[in-house]
Amino acid sequence: MQAEIITIGDEILIGQIIDTNSAFIGKALNSIGVSVYQITSIQDEKEHLIKAFKEAEENADIIIITGGLGPTKDDITKHTLTEYFNDTLVQNDEVLAHVEQLFKKYITTTISDLNRKQALVPSTCEVLMNKYGTAPGMWIEKGNKVFISLPGVPYEMKALINDEVLPKLAHKYKRPFILHKTILTYGLGESAIAERLEQIEDQLPKHIKLAYLPSLGRVRLRLSGKGNDEDILNTDIQTQVDNILPLIKDIFVGFEDNNNSIEQIIANQLVKTNQTLAIAESCTGGKLTQTFTQHSGASAYFKGGLVTYATQSKVDILGVNQAIIEEHSVVSEAVAKAMASQVREKLKADIGISTTGNAGPTKGDSDADVGTVFIGFATKNGVKAFQFNMGNHRERVINKTVNKTLELLQKEIFEN
Repeated sequence: MQAEIITIGDEILIGQIIDTNSAFIGKALNSIGVSVYQITSIQDEKEHLIKAFKEAEENADIIIITGGLGPTKDDITKHTLTEYFNDTLVQNDEVLAHVEQLFKKYITTTISDLNRKQALVPSTCEVLMNKYGTAPGMWIEKGNKVFISLPGVPYEMKALINDEVLPKLAHKYKRPFILHKTILTYGLGESAIAERLEQIEDQLPKHIKLAYLPSLGRVRLRLSGKGNDEDILNTDIQTQVDNILPLIKDIFVGFEDNNNSIEQIIANQLVKTNQTLAIAESCTGGKLTQTFTQHSGASAYFKGGLVTYATQSKVDILGVNQAIIEEHSVVSEAVAKAMASQVREKLKADIGISTTGNAGPTKGDSDADVGTVFIGFATKNGVKAFQFNMGNHRERVINKTVNKTLELLQKEIFEN
């Protein structure tokens, strides 16, 4: 069972927006046993759309299209689909009533004829009601193949995928099971891990694959399998996990399945042990704090974060002793320790952590080399700091510092 995803919009091709829709759809389809054959992004141009539709129909059983369903002239998906299927547009009264209700309840501008035309759909399509917007989804069958057109607005598309598309696909097609198990590691590079696992890879069953997903100080190992018996597939993948874990036990931090990322592993442990966390950031500029607060429930363990980016703010806001900065430099072990201690004390947390470093490209207020980073920890057991060189690219330095801090924090809370 194969699917192709087509995203429509010049804004994607010129880099004005990032295509997050395809990632969501691909993951959703995998969850019900549908493999994605190809993802295609095309401009808002009729000939290109028709060409993409033809090629997708040859390659895939399921074609999911997002974008180009708005009320303006540059939104041509609906009209092009109508032409492609030699169909005509008809008014769907349920959609029209929904559009009028949305304007009446939520929109201050007067409804126009353009807005009402959102209720025009191909006569042979099955309407997928979009409860969050005016553009309905459309389900068009051709033989044993189906074209599904969805709005490009992410929250509208996601609701339609979850509420309408997945249940209908699951009912229409007999599908295999596709399962993934992702092992999260920190502290060792991809090639070094691959050397440890070489024999495992050589002996993997044909229906199971191992992928390496490296990202600045961490590597995810994803085992993927496909089969018709879910229980057997689960057992086969777990067998490979059991074979792998003894070889990477020093770098293994958990599993990332079901969105169980390292920050969530940390969060769960902090809640379990009734501990709280506070963060003082300099070189990471708030990114470490955002890593935790992007998840709901963070208030249960996270006291707060202070971004003391300028040198003086470390003195004025955190209360770091000016003499420590003058003696050791703002990028130093002593300052990292002081920042961690001060944020722990000020926010009354069990654990205080800090980052201070030189992300580049210039040295700023410190003579430390670009890439030099100190990460500080303050707990009831004392204060310590670690020094690293994270490279010479600003984005790399910041992201690698966040990842290394998470790695060290995970070890800290599980070992103490």
